[in-house]
This record gives sequence, C-alpha cells and structure tokens, in this order.
Amino acid sequence: MTDPDDNRSGDVRAAAREKARQLRTSQQRKDRRNKALLSGGIVLGVLAIAAIVAVVIVSAIRPTVPGPKNMASDGVVIGAGLKVKTTPALAADAKPVTSTPDPSASSAVDIRIYADYLCKLCGQFQRTNLEQLEPLVKDGAVTVAMHPVAIYTSHSAGTRYSLRAANAAACVANYSPNAFWAFNQSLFEKQPAEGGPGLTDKQLKQRVEGAKATNLSDIDACIDDGRFKSWVGAASDRALNGPIPNSDVRQMRNALLVLVNGKPYTGSLTSADDFKAFVLQAQGEEYSSTGTPTPTPTAG
Repeated sequence: MTDPDDNRSGDVRAAAREKARQLRTSQQRKDRRNKALLSGGIVLGVLAIAAIVAVVIVSAIRPTVPGPKNMASDGVVIGAGLKVKTTPALAADAKPVTSTPDPSASSAVDIRIYADYLCKLCGQFQRTNLEQLEPLVKDGAVTVAMHPVAIYTSHSAGTRYSLRAANAAACVANYSPNAFWAFNQSLFEKQPAEGGPGLTDKQLKQRVEGAKATNLSDIDACIDDGRFKSWVGAASDRALNGPIPNSDVRQMRNALLVLVNGKPYTGSLTSADDFKAFVLQAQGEEYSSTGTPTPTPTAG
C-alpha cells in the first residue's frame, strides 16, 4: 500500500521543478529582451551620433554658388565719379581675380578697406574718413576697393547680422553697383551696436532704397534668399587665411584692415587728418617711384 505522504512529497517536488522551469524560462526571456534592447539602443545611439555628425558636416560645407558681379576681386572697386569697375560673376569655386590699378588712369593711390558691418572700429574709421574720401574718389585722385567680410556673425544675438549685411552689400554690387558707395556708407552712418541684433532684412532693404539703388525687386529677393551668403563666407575665409593680394600683410587679424598702396594703416581711426597724411605720404612715395604727377588731395 502506498504511503500518501510519499505522493504528497512527489507532488511538491514536481511543483518545485515546474516552478523552477518557469522561472528559468522567464529569466531567459528577460535576458533575451534586455539583450535586444541593449543592442537596439547601441544601434540607435550610433545612428544618432551619425546623424549629428552628418548635420555638422553638411552645415560646415557651404553650397557653392557663383559670386556676385562686380566683385571678382572679393571687393567692389570704386573709381572716378564713384563708378564701380564692372566685372563678371565668377563661377562657383573660382579663385578671385586680384584688382590692379588701371595704368591709363591718373590715380596712383589705391585704398582697400576690409570691414565687417557690425565692427565698431570699422564704423569709426568709415564715419571718420568716407566723407573726405568721397571727393577724392570722384575726382580720380584715389580708388577705393570695399571688401565686405563677415567675421562678427556670431556677435549679433543670433541674427547673423554681419553675414546678412555683407550679403546685402553683395546684392547691391550685383544688381545696382553704382549705389554701392552710398549703401555701404549708410550701414556705417547709423551702425547697430556690437552684440545687438543688428538691422532686420526689412531695414536693410530700406537702406538699399535710401541709397537710390535700382532693380529693387531683384535686390530684395537677393536679400530674402541670402543668395550670396556662401560667397561672403568664402571671401571672409580667404581674407582671414590670407595672403592679402598686393600687400605684405599676410592675413586679416581682426575685423578691419585698411591698405593704402598695399601698406596697412595703423594710425588713429577717429582722426581724419592722420589718415589724410598717410594717404599723402603714399601718394608722394608713388610719385617718387614713377615720376608721374597725380591729382593731389586737397585739404577740406
């Protein structure tokens, strides 16, 4: 006769084994699930990192677009009558063509100004000197090449004003070049403060109109779509990395560089007399080397 206690003992052991089996199965399922989640998490993490890297790379690579007309040297060359020297638009990725003084012209003084429209020192220099330079340019005593650069792009409360302003200048050079002098001057006469948001695109368009530019609809569209922003970035990089053409200066070291016959001006930015003396000295040196008389800037 079978002892009932033996049967109960066997049932307990069987139940324990089944419970243990269920626990093992459950644990194995958890292990597989955790492994799958871990693997998936690694994959997602890798994909996320790859996506971030891709965004950074794409952001760093500027799309190549043709440059603006009349800025083949990365600057606008303004001569007698405040007229801009016309040049064709350079193809995307083409190297800039260094501007050289016209040998048939009477001018012997070549002034080149590299400036950021948000730069306070740039504004001081231009407000101090553009007024006295204007009649000299009109008379053909000097030529002035304006090179807009965007170096303070991150200094305008997130609006990227330096880049937008330089793009607007390129738009004016492309569509209404002979308004460039007045437009450039207007951006420095009432210059926004460093660190502030700068002018809006609407305000830039108003400055364009105030400069009596033509082809306003084309310029407005050019400002709206940032047509020459990639070109501005590339031109700024060229100025920062150097070399600076027709000069002993290797590269821009801040947001303002003024060259007179290839020599950097390092005098006062707020003294018109100091800069005039530097221009006269350069003109005298040019006269001594060529023996060719040139129009003399008059005191004013």
